[in-house]
Amino acid sequence: LSNARTVATLPARGQVPAAQLLLGDLAACGMQAYVVDSPALYQREGGPYADAQQRPFTDNHLRFARLCWAAAELALGADPSWRPGLVHAHDWHAGLTPACLQAVGAHVPVVYTVHNLAYQGSFSADQYRQLGLPELYFQPDGLEFHGTLNFMKAGLHYAQHITTVSSTYAREIQHPEQGMGMDGLLRARADVLTGILNGVDEAVWHPAMDALIPANYDAGKLAGKARCKAALQQQLGLTEDAGKPIFTVVSRLTEQKGLHLVLAVLPQLIARGAQFALLGTGDAPMQDAFRAAATAHPQSISVRIGYDEPFAHQLIAGADIIMVPSHFEPCGLTQLYGLAYGTMPLVR
Repeated sequence: LSNARTVATLPARGQVPAAQLLLGDLAACGMQAYVVDSPALYQREGGPYADAQQRPFTDNHLRFARLCWAAAELALGADPSWRPGLVHAHDWHAGLTPACLQAVGAHVPVVYTVHNLAYQGSFSADQYRQLGLPELYFQPDGLEFHGTLNFMKAGLHYAQHITTVSSTYAREIQHPEQGMGMDGLLRARADVLTGILNGVDEAVWHPAMDALIPANYDAGKLAGKARCKAALQQQLGLTEDAGKPIFTVVSRLTEQKGLHLVLAVLPQLIARGAQFALLGTGDAPMQDAFRAAATAHPQSISVRIGYDEPFAHQLIAGADIIMVPSHFEPCGLTQLYGLAYGTMPLVR
């Protein structure tokens, strides 16, 4: 963030600390952005949700409540030069937003988008009083969910409209199998629930113009894809052989993503002459298991733990098959990228 200036001091709410609201430029996007400046909450080792050992931060309820209160305070006029006409909140991390807006009397409608209903932001009931919300919101027609505090339920209950990432998923989450306990609430709100299919931004993800890959190509001229594969094998230290199919995974490393199935089949794939390359981060035991496989077969398996978008482009362009073994998948983008780059999705 460049040219940042302080536009407001955001007040404390319960045990959610006060913070500075900054406004500055995102040069890479050519746009302005607000930043909630709260070093005590956000300036720490690890990622957005967990520490370097992939353990969720114990104060995540406060960290994300601060984000939601900031949206409400902007709607109230924290920055005198601008007010939103609509608030668009995503997943559990922003789930408290419509409740916060209602609590402060900010009459700005909220669209709440569910990308994956399985991750709900569930916390113990005794943490509710730390959030600064009215006591009466903690009830079954509010944030209470079987005796726990649930951020996503707040979004589903208080938002004026709910969207999700496909029309199929919008139907699925209204039934017990995919509803994750929220199917009854979603059926009750079906008149304001809309599925909007995920898509690929072709300005960013298109092999004919992608500046992040070694060679460009399209469906009519695939020679560039072969060069991407050769470059990937060389970069990763894999045996350079055009005849060996490269399977790739670009994913969060969690049980829901089904990656234990990949671990189980890796020895068979390698024995039959395949190669495997992974980019992702997540559960520590799963990270360790993939690292061990790479150590045992360095010419056939490459594992990179972390998030690296340029490398993701190179993996998807250079691989032959992208694996999506999820137990369920609410129209993730990975398989769409694979289709765009001529990399066959292999799904469960």
